[in-house]
Amino acid sequence: MLERRRIGAYGFCADDARRVLLARGAASCPYPGVWQLPGGGVEHAEHPAHAVVREFAEETGLDVEVAGARAAVADVATFRTADGGTDLAVHTDRLIFDVRVRGGEPRPEPTGGSDALAWFTPDEAAVVPLMPFTAELLGLPVTPLPAELPRPLPPDAPPTADRRQRFAAYGLVTDPADRVLLTMIAAGYPGAGRWHLPGGGTDHGEQPAAGLLRELVEESGQLGRVVELLTVDNLHNPAALGPEGRPLDWHAVRVVYRVRVDRPGEPEVTEQAGGSTERAAWFTSAQVAGLRLTEVAALATGRAGR
Repeated sequence: MLERRRIGAYGFCADDARRVLLARGAASCPYPGVWQLPGGGVEHAEHPAHAVVREFAEETGLDVEVAGARAAVADVATFRTADGGTDLAVHTDRLIFDVRVRGGEPRPEPTGGSDALAWFTPDEAAVVPLMPFTAELLGLPVTPLPAELPRPLPPDAPPTADRRQRFAAYGLVTDPADRVLLTMIAAGYPGAGRWHLPGGGTDHGEQPAAGLLRELVEESGQLGRVVELLTVDNLHNPAALGPEGRPLDWHAVRVVYRVRVDRPGEPEVTEQAGGSTERAAWFTSAQVAGLRLTEVAALATGRAGR
């Protein structure tokens, strides 16, 4: 079975009566008749927060603004291709943002992904078919979709070898003394020699928070617990030079969590030799101020722009 990954951005939009706006899948989409939070795929080099505004306008006719990051989840669905080829396991990282309506008139997008819009209370949503991630966000039980779904996918254009989109999860990791755990990027990787947040790319089928905690063990030997989602970060480098030895058009989408290590130990890199982490260490706030940090580490530690 072939594997593919994609990143989607979705909006959690509630009205004054605490009803949530949902869109129903049109006949042309893989999940016709199934309701979900409005949103869709993040394009190459697009910030997820911009993607949810664009997708919301296309799918609902509403102009929204992002109020904050609400959740990051992942799921895997198995598709048949329209030409009857090999089964395809599609892993989707779904970023959910709280959004507020600024203007526009609600209308569905029958020629695109939705053929109906409606406001639902949780009790009302519980009696219609829901995408699993939407049910989870509404605090409802996840029920199986009809056996004939999802519909087959049309063949994709061949991927561009030197264009990459990558999803990763990182942590602002602290201990009871409020020290911050950072990792140094190894030689041969973008940002080599800079101090970075623990974390990295998630595996196919892996939830973002679980992937972060796995990476935390591999890069530092520490056991942590995720406290909250802090932010969604975006990095586009059209000429990143990595271990492949050639420039890549690199688009990284990164979620950053607050993580607590209740029983800190001496950091030790346990991942296999040749990995992206050279070493790890705990730092006080004063010590962090003197370090060469990556962009996302500077953002998370409050050092951006200093």
